[in-house]
Amino acid sequence: MKQDKVRVCVIGVGHLGEYHLQKYKAHPAVELVGVVDSNPDRAKEIGRRYDIKAYSNYEKLLKMVDAVSLAVPTQSHFAVAKDILSEGLHLLIEKPITYQLGPADTLIKMAEEKGLILQVGLVERFNPAVVKMESFLNKPLFIESHRMNNFTIRGTDVDVVLDLMIHDLDIILYMARSEVKDVHAVGMSVVTGKTDVANARIVFENGITANLTASRVADRVTRKIRVFQPDAYLLADCHKREFIITRMEDGEKDLSKPLHLQSVKDVFPNSDPLADQIGYFIKSVIKGAKPVMTERDERKALKIALRIIDLIKKGCVDFHPQT
Repeated sequence: MKQDKVRVCVIGVGHLGEYHLQKYKAHPAVELVGVVDSNPDRAKEIGRRYDIKAYSNYEKLLKMVDAVSLAVPTQSHFAVAKDILSEGLHLLIEKPITYQLGPADTLIKMAEEKGLILQVGLVERFNPAVVKMESFLNKPLFIESHRMNNFTIRGTDVDVVLDLMIHDLDIILYMARSEVKDVHAVGMSVVTGKTDVANARIVFENGITANLTASRVADRVTRKIRVFQPDAYLLADCHKREFIITRMEDGEKDLSKPLHLQSVKDVFPNSDPLADQIGYFIKSVIKGAKPVMTERDERKALKIALRIIDLIKKGCVDFHPQT
């Protein structure tokens, strides 16, 4: 690293990659060296807009940096990430890490052998509503998530399980802290030829049950996680960045009397989960700390996501996913 700054480049500066660039540019411990995109015109446009040098290929740029943000389509993740890790560079890769477990395991092993940070961009881990919810968990019994988006062409290189549901899978698997016992799933295509609407029910060995629904053809954006547990009802609204806890007022123990429930809301209007995620990545690179999103968690989320996708394919009659 140069003068206590991490030299970073962004590979893939489409919609999400541009956001990565903005956060790096604002980070005091980062020297943003350059950007690359498969579309040369897009790379030049971004270079001019942010006064950053645009490169025609990433191979040259990899010789000049300490860390990389990778925000290319998922189909290119493995090949590009392998080149990045081979150069001994730390990597923040957008979700999902790859399409399959085999390539994901290869990348994880490469990072471990070289002592590199490999962090996957499951940004909702850094959402303050989710962080607050985790601090109130107490033997949850049932967890429910709804993640609905208006349709856009972005992210349609994968189905809705890997595009949207994987965020909630990651969070719920982490909160349950138990092995998965059983999974049921249904889904359908509406627009893309891939699964656009999906529902999964997961039963864990410790008795927790989770129900997850994701859609990218909804009429409004909804991103909520609900937790039902003996002492409280918890709600994390990831879209609004709000957390609500509902429970009996202190001292209310006599069930023969009318119960008085109280709800307390925390709002986080000025939060920036992506900036927090990138900040944590840079901190991990500088200090060698293990990222909050560990490789094992990333693999577990991908494994269950692929199981859900397989169940949906087997259960569909008229829908034939594109290969």
